Amino acid sequence: MEYLDLLMFAALMGCILLGFPVSFSIAGVAVIFAFIGWATDAMNIALMGALGQRVFGVLTNDVLIAIPLFVLMGVVLERSRIAEDLLHTMGRVFGQLRGGLGISVVLVGALLAASTGIVGATVIAMGMIALPTMLRTGYNPKMASGLVCTAGTLGQIIPPSTLLIILSDVMSSAYQQAQYEQGKFTIETISVGQIFAGALIPGLTLVVIYIAYILLRGFFRPNDMPPVKSDDGRPDMGEVIRAILPPVLLIIAVLGAILGGVATPTEAASVGAIGAILMAGVRQGANRKLVLSGTAALLILAVMAGIAPVRFQRNDLTGFDYVLGAGYVVLAIAGIAAIAACLRQAWKADVLKSALTSTMTVTAMIFATILTASMFSLVFIGLGGEDHVAEILESMPGGPMGALFFCMAVIFVLGFFLDFVEITVILLPLIAPGLIMMGHDPVWLAILIAINLQTSFLTPPFGFSLFYLRSAAPPEITTGQIYAGVVPFIALQVFGIFVIWLWPSLAQWLPSVVF
Repeated sequence: MEYLDLLMFAALMGCILLGFPVSFSIAGVAVIFAFIGWATDAMNIALMGALGQRVFGVLTNDVLIAIPLFVLMGVVLERSRIAEDLLHTMGRVFGQLRGGLGISVVLVGALLAASTGIVGATVIAMGMIALPTMLRTGYNPKMASGLVCTAGTLGQIIPPSTLLIILSDVMSSAYQQAQYEQGKFTIETISVGQIFAGALIPGLTLVVIYIAYILLRGFFRPNDMPPVKSDDGRPDMGEVIRAILPPVLLIIAVLGAILGGVATPTEAASVGAIGAILMAGVRQGANRKLVLSGTAALLILAVMAGIAPVRFQRNDLTGFDYVLGAGYVVLAIAGIAAIAACLRQAWKADVLKSALTSTMTVTAMIFATILTASMFSLVFIGLGGEDHVAEILESMPGGPMGALFFCMAVIFVLGFFLDFVEITVILLPLIAPGLIMMGHDPVWLAILIAINLQTSFLTPPFGFSLFYLRSAAPPEITTGQIYAGVVPFIALQVFGIFVIWLWPSLAQWLPSVVF
């Protein structure tokens, strides 16, 4: 039973392709092969005693707490219909150009990616709002479908995103494991902030690549993307600012806090969730003056608490400290009042309840996959899979670059059939340590993998963006047109991977400056 580990991996792929629930498939295959390994003396069953420690490590991981908070932020923004204002305004700004609506969709997708990070919400919103407009304007249905699907996937590479959070946790563990195996005991780690910083410029690079393709296609094939004939005219600067300012402020608050070292990703995620709730409350009719004053109070409180913190348990407090502390309490009360008013309005509009339900559903799916993947990787290692993976990577022609190319090809192919969470928590812990030991920079490696995993949302037949758009697209759009529409954008994604491969500084420069 020398290759029981590889048979185990093949069995898992088979169960998932047969349609069994992913988490149950992972856990079931792990238990069955642990028993087979014990019965054939291929595995020491005592190794399973480490499962409890692994589960405890996942549940106490502060980084992963950011996942439900970022999901809540994205779902609340999607429910508050901010995407509609953005798409309508940006469409009027660029619509008179050939491909102008397409450029608007990509730019709005980038803004929503940086403020929500939720692919499904973005694709569905743009599929319901932008796609009918593009079809009425005369856009090629394949091109319009491909644009909406692709713009939505930017939520996985432009921070913050759940993919980057999970990927940073996996890559950090792989980096530590690689250092241990190299005999280094002064361990360095990879933080979520470094991955976010590394992904920012590559994500914007993809946006530039998409826009360049739209402009070129609009020039050479003008009938595919005609300009919009609208009576609304171009919006004035005030309209543009009102549409763009709220998500931009949220992006600055979240990413600025992380990249500036002011807050951890989990703390920044809580700021984002509160910001989304305040924005949704205003959209649903909360008192604007109350919300603005409460928001200002929270900002002042955050800045002042960092400059002049007050700890009432100390014995050497002065009268000024008590006055300052009382001021902080007043500011906190004003902020809480604004949040309470927005929560009340969001609940009355049925935004909050549906957002919480969606958040719990997505979070449960992600954590169930992570927990069961811990069991799978434990059994896989017990069966000798880690050694086999290392042997395969070392035997690849071309050395480190050949091994990396092989792994990227495997991830790309698996993306046709598996979700990004499954690939990240099952496959990457097996291959990432070996690639890092070969000398690949962990941050650069993480960004290459992230763009590759982003492509999995577009690849037929199981790309999630394709399913999201199918559920929201008008009936005249066929599934075949959606599949055909994403093909050129898949090629652009692969081109983007090679751009980052050839110029690693695009992923390495910002983390080196900020951290």
